[in-house]
Amino acid sequence: MRRLLALPFLALAIPAAAQDAPATPTGKQALELLTRGIGFATVEGRGQVPAYAAYLRQQLVAAGFADADIAFTPVGETGYLTARYPGRDRRAKPIVVLAHMDVVEANPADWTRDPFKPVVERGYVFGRGALDNKANLSLVVATLIKLKREGWTPRGDLVLLLTGDEETQMRTTRAAAEALKGAGLVLNADAGGGQLDAEGRPTGYGLQAAEKVYGDFRLTVTDPGGHSSRPGATNAITTLATAIGRIAAYRFPPQQNEITKASLAGRAATTAGPVGAAMRAFAADPSDSAAADTLSREPSLVGQVRTTCVPTLVSGGHAPNALPQRATANINCRIFPGTTRAAIRAKLIQLVADPKITVDWVDNGTIEAGASPLDARVTAAVKAAAAKRAPGVLVLPSMEAGATDSMHFRARGIPAFGVGGVFMKPEDVLAHGLDERVPVATIDPGVVWWEDLLRALA
Repeated sequence: MRRLLALPFLALAIPAAAQDAPATPTGKQALELLTRGIGFATVEGRGQVPAYAAYLRQQLVAAGFADADIAFTPVGETGYLTARYPGRDRRAKPIVVLAHMDVVEANPADWTRDPFKPVVERGYVFGRGALDNKANLSLVVATLIKLKREGWTPRGDLVLLLTGDEETQMRTTRAAAEALKGAGLVLNADAGGGQLDAEGRPTGYGLQAAEKVYGDFRLTVTDPGGHSSRPGATNAITTLATAIGRIAAYRFPPQQNEITKASLAGRAATTAGPVGAAMRAFAADPSDSAAADTLSREPSLVGQVRTTCVPTLVSGGHAPNALPQRATANINCRIFPGTTRAAIRAKLIQLVADPKITVDWVDNGTIEAGASPLDARVTAAVKAAAAKRAPGVLVLPSMEAGATDSMHFRARGIPAFGVGGVFMKPEDVLAHGLDERVPVATIDPGVVWWEDLLRALA
């Protein structure tokens, strides 16, 4: 569910050359893990998550992880994998390193290549899940294998957690978060990340510390219907269309938190023109509606300043020559942290302004959670890793408009941060889309990134 943020920063590093193979042993292992992983079609309903988890378990055991420290917990046809890396102080709160094994569906007929047969060409690994989330998952696993073989011991326990339905109902995440509710910190590989310019040079890094609350609401209109030759005063489809129009025309009030304030203020320094001015103005005064409106007109920023609700699915009628007896619409909301779904539902009811329309929240496994307060140790570790990856690159906190597994930990008061090690060009960010890919050149620095973070924080 996560997406890399577009960060318009000044390029400060030498471009990464396109390559079809990593140069380091750990990078080579990460590529092997990634290509093998893409071959498991871990889509909802196919039952492949347990098989993928079994493969990863084999790799961890071969590296020296105790079989007793690795467990797969079934949840329906999927499940979640945990691998405990014992530390010196077994009483300390563990650090959870989080990623997800499942991917969204892909129709082979739509792709240039078979989405579940990995292809490495032109400096990219192609395949469903190449970016979301098997790239960072593979970087993490390869890094842990390296550290284990070298005999490194963390201060406290590290727990690798790989969930199995992040893209759908998050039942595995909910169960795993409850089982690991004593954790002290979550490092999420499915969020955060860096941007490259057109020449492949790192231009900025977003440290994810918050995400919007996901909410689907179903609008339903029912009517007796009748023969289409005898239209009456009411029509379920037109009634619904009017309500959708009211919702589409409404803009929720601007909002700000610690994360978005710091992000916009930092990005303003390298953003010219009216957008940069609006960033500075809104960071200084979140009640500045003119600045908020300017930012809302930018696709990469619209999710940063307010709750958004848009229609995504519409269905109505039962025959071309009959008045509709039923019409429904799904309204998808990305809710600013701190605002409840109940409050958004109440607002939608107010906007609909029609007692004939019911507004119901659709439970899809997501949960309400606030932002994680910025942690000085995490911020310092990320800045140090980024400086090693690209000296001088700007690191800023970010709030994603999407949703990740982190919400289930944040809702339990456990700080969670998206610290993925993949750097991408904006045009290559095709997660959930056709011909999803990840650059091979990000693999070698990606395993260094994760080793630096784990050594610093664990």
